[in-house]
Amino acid sequence: MFGLISPFYIWIHYALPLIHHIILVSLSFSSLSRKWIGSIFSFVWNWTGGWFSWTRQSDVMLRNIEQTILSCVKTAYKRFYVDIGAVVGQCDKIWTISLNDESTKTPLVMLHGMGAGVALWCPNLDAFAATRPVYAMDLLGFGRSSRPKFASDAEKVEAQWVESVEQWRREVKIDEFILLGHSLGGFIATAYALKYPERVRHLILADPWGFPEKPSNVYEKYQVPFWFRAVATALQPLNPLWAVRAAGPAGKWLVSKTRPDISRKYLNYVPDAETVIPEYIYQCNSQAPSGESAFHTLMHGFGWAKNPMVRRVGRLDPGLPITVLYGSRSWVDYSTGNLLGESRPDSPTYVQVINGAGHHIYLDKPEQFNKFVLEACARADDEPRTKALPNVENSADTNTDSTNQEPAS
Repeated sequence: MFGLISPFYIWIHYALPLIHHIILVSLSFSSLSRKWIGSIFSFVWNWTGGWFSWTRQSDVMLRNIEQTILSCVKTAYKRFYVDIGAVVGQCDKIWTISLNDESTKTPLVMLHGMGAGVALWCPNLDAFAATRPVYAMDLLGFGRSSRPKFASDAEKVEAQWVESVEQWRREVKIDEFILLGHSLGGFIATAYALKYPERVRHLILADPWGFPEKPSNVYEKYQVPFWFRAVATALQPLNPLWAVRAAGPAGKWLVSKTRPDISRKYLNYVPDAETVIPEYIYQCNSQAPSGESAFHTLMHGFGWAKNPMVRRVGRLDPGLPITVLYGSRSWVDYSTGNLLGESRPDSPTYVQVINGAGHHIYLDKPEQFNKFVLEACARADDEPRTKALPNVENSADTNTDSTNQEPAS
């Protein structure tokens, strides 16, 4: 065990203090720019990068650990790849699970947040699939989906993710659906609804990321200490989950120690969750950071987007019903519901704050979360909205290969 964690121990006790010293010395010279400080950190990181390049990532391990987690789902489900063609890479595939796909009700499509995967929806799948078809996908660049190299421009990255969802829809042959997105998934879901309004019957945003503008005085507003600003500046060039890969074989241990609360909350669903969940999160994020790098391109500081949705929500189809769900203890700014209401005064917008829930509201308070999502789905069934006109430039379908299915679990 000591052999597994000793490289990470050395990194924490020797490399980080060195970097910290370099940053503090650099900051003492007012003429040095943030960009220059970031370059110092990047140099040190590249210099030591080969030291920590070894991870325990395995496609087989990820598949097996996903299946272990999903074994708590009582509803029969299918797991399969959907070939979406050359959206970003040469032959991109979206890993998908589907439940109750023979139902005639409006399907529910689920998009996870940054660094997550389909298996983390296990507290919610049975409840949703009881009434309708449910599809959950690993976003392109995450989980078991393809990991292509995304664009380096935020608008292009957003467009690539939107197009990957649309090509997935065409392959799965769904006409319209209820679209649920959590965190980053909420940002992508809203961008999709802006471009393909005729496909979305109801938009459900679960603690969505990327809506408000970044405050100009963010450090003063949140009383951020000087040392934290220095570290944040130095870390800007790096992807959000770089430490998971830097830890090498100690990555799973790092995940379990950083967020032990997440694992504990899965104990009601997954036997040995305190071992299984960190392994799943590690396996999802120890691979090439394709989607993570794309998220890094989108973000303006971790909590905000370069092109925030507040600038565009007024262009959403006025007939599109939107449900916004927030955790009362979440770090996400929950002014989005008010912003949507003000931008769309004559449009149906429903806002619910779930008491006691943090950012992972689907896990923190699953019963309440499931209840509000099912109410939104029922509204979509009972109150069909006026059919939106398609965007003319996006109305022509393209041909893609058929799906490649993996046997149901």
